[in-house]
Amino acid sequence: MRRSASTPPAALPVVADPSSSWEQMATREVSKALLYFPPWLVAALLFGLGAAFHFTLSSDDPPTVAWTTALIVTCVIALTALTWRQSHARSVLGRAHTTLTTLAAGLWVCAATINGPATTVTGRLILIGGVAFALSFNIRTVIRAKQLDVGTMAADPLSFLFGKGAEKAGLNGVQAHTVQATAHKVVGAVDLDEGRMVHDDLQKKVAYIESGIGLPPGSITTALDPDDASRASVTISDPRVMKQPILWPGPSRLGASIAEPLRMGLWQDLDEVAYTIVGHHLQIMGMTGAGKSIGGAWNTLAEVVSRHDVAVFAIDITKGEQSLGPLKAALHRFETTKQGARALVKEMAEHVKARTDLLASKGLQKWAEGCGLTYWVLWLEEFPDIFDALTDKEQEQFLSLLKAIRSAGGTVVLSLQRSDYTQMPTLARGQLAKMCFGVDSAADASFGLSDAQEDAGCRPELWAAKQPGMAYLDAPSIPDDRIVMPMRTYAWGLTATGTFDDATANAQMRAHAAAFPAVHKQLDPMTAALSRLSASALADPAPLPALDPTRHDHDELDNGDEDEEVRGVAAEYLTTDDPDPTVQAGLDDDIPDIDEAGPPPLVFEPPAQKMTPEERGAALMKRLQELWDGGARDAGTGDFKILWETTDISRAWFQKQMKRLSEAGVIGVYDDDRQRYLMEQRPELP
Repeated sequence: MRRSASTPPAALPVVADPSSSWEQMATREVSKALLYFPPWLVAALLFGLGAAFHFTLSSDDPPTVAWTTALIVTCVIALTALTWRQSHARSVLGRAHTTLTTLAAGLWVCAATINGPATTVTGRLILIGGVAFALSFNIRTVIRAKQLDVGTMAADPLSFLFGKGAEKAGLNGVQAHTVQATAHKVVGAVDLDEGRMVHDDLQKKVAYIESGIGLPPGSITTALDPDDASRASVTISDPRVMKQPILWPGPSRLGASIAEPLRMGLWQDLDEVAYTIVGHHLQIMGMTGAGKSIGGAWNTLAEVVSRHDVAVFAIDITKGEQSLGPLKAALHRFETTKQGARALVKEMAEHVKARTDLLASKGLQKWAEGCGLTYWVLWLEEFPDIFDALTDKEQEQFLSLLKAIRSAGGTVVLSLQRSDYTQMPTLARGQLAKMCFGVDSAADASFGLSDAQEDAGCRPELWAAKQPGMAYLDAPSIPDDRIVMPMRTYAWGLTATGTFDDATANAQMRAHAAAFPAVHKQLDPMTAALSRLSASALADPAPLPALDPTRHDHDELDNGDEDEEVRGVAAEYLTTDDPDPTVQAGLDDDIPDIDEAGPPPLVFEPPAQKMTPEERGAALMKRLQELWDGGARDAGTGDFKILWETTDISRAWFQKQMKRLSEAGVIGVYDDDRQRYLMEQRPELP
């Protein structure tokens, strides 16, 4: 974290005025002491009451003393009965204790009225019995306070633990309550001391709160409440779960648009990262061995190449094919020489204006899904060497490209080890989102983190190269409470023995790239002009995997019709090889007859599974009932992913049937805010 020269490194932020803190502490301690004072005050009042009655009746005649004493006894009995009835003690013992104390106190007043409060009997009774009863109530007060603490912890662990930690850290007046609790995290809302404290004060004390609670460092992350400066959100998770590599699970949205989020890893609370790369540029920084190539480049590009409307252009003139070579089959252009790098930058810059003009003709200020242009991702490995390879004029051209390509439908990713002013132009650094892996020192971290991450105390230097794949991410699509939370990118290269090695990782990435060869992508003319497909992709293109049924752009293929002859036709065509991707045809061009003597150009395969309408309905109801039996009381599209993967049920058919089930009362209404259907009872067909 940057500090001014006038700020001592060890200085702690002052949250409130010291005198105010002492006053609050004194008030709190006095309040605690007053809880034990009432029984002793009652004993003193009883002694005074007995003395008053005795001296008042000392001059009265015996009949007056008799009926006065009888009246006192009657009042004592009535008070005793009332005490028993109104006692709120949770146990019989506590109720009896309160009632017997009332009875004993009343009988002593009667005795003191007749014999005097300081005689041998009554005096010793009030001295010994009064002290005993007062102490017994003090004991009950202590036990009740402990029980309240335990009860508070049981009802809301976050409120109890966070409150204790905040108090020890000097944040008096801070209250928290649980908003969400899962197996891996607790999310809460924090009420700050109004007028004395803001989110920054809380954020600076996080490490002390962790110490006060006894949590591992890095367990607590906070975020500002955008609607109320006196409130903040807090997430508690276990950073130790990120110490082991996490195996790459495959692409998250197979065949979807690049406009949909990418999943490159897991956050510390084990939620999936959802990062949208469209609309901005990204800097990836980290020291050698920290995982910025395999963790950052491989996981991001593995997701990108699985999307249908994007082309990847890559440059690495430093390590050649070592880092990005395994991805070559899925890249539309991969340059490893200085001449190639200069040519690609020049050609891309020349096409930017034509792309923006095309978007403007469609009334668009920026690229949008379905606009007709293939989205561009320009990936620059070891960027400083690439920038140095450009002439002064070409460097200016690159910086102009960086400013303009975002609205033309492109993202530039710059990967490097240290983004200081000698390695990264200042103009470029100001336009980049930040993904920071482990670094060598806090000084290096300042170049890889955003200002918000620095202010929050993010410390990637603690990972260095010891935990490859760990990173922080601050980008436009990342929520504020996530930019300060560590993430771990997925690992590649798991062997049969459960270990990781580079050879296996390279083989796995080559297989993944081969499953999404660039040759299968449909490109706009400008993208096709830039493309230089790899020889391996052109010579032996791998079959294109079946499209994800959750794809929005082909949901209309299934509109609820039950004609089995038309289901899956598009998928059959899409799973065949393109006989010649260089052949382009217009809508009005003549289609030549097929030579019947030769082999057919397309090979059709049957769908993985055909179902009747009844079978689809039964599968949907079974899944709904499984969710209910598992404890779910609402359901969203993501809960039915297993149906997309194992049956021929489409998302459009599913949405239509869910609406019908809701209208029929089988499931509840649709919650627009949460985008889920409520389930008030176990779904059953009438």
